Amino acid sequence: MIISTTPTIEGRPVREYRGIVTGEAIFGANVIRDLFAGIRDVVGGRSGSYEKSLREAREIALKELTDEALELGANAVVGVDLDYEVIGEMGSMMMVSASGTAVTID
Repeated sequence: MIISTTPTIEGRPVREYRGIVTGEAIFGANVIRDLFAGIRDVVGGRSGSYEKSLREAREIALKELTDEALELGANAVVGVDLDYEVIGEMGSMMMVSASGTAVTID
């Protein structure tokens, strides 16, 4: 399955548009992870635990998007957009969503 943020795949014309596909992943913030992330914010550096969680959430969202495209008979998804949002009471959760157009390409 080819997944691209571009509207087309160079050299591979779209034969058929199958429809819009989406995938979402939501994860809650962990108190310990928040504490260490806060310390990192003060002393500088990257928050590895948050980066790992975001990476896992993105992979889940893209897997759901791919699964939905396969169900529609597509062999590619174009125009993919990834969005990240803080949701829940007091911003206690993070959502990663992916959307795109499932297509059949040559």
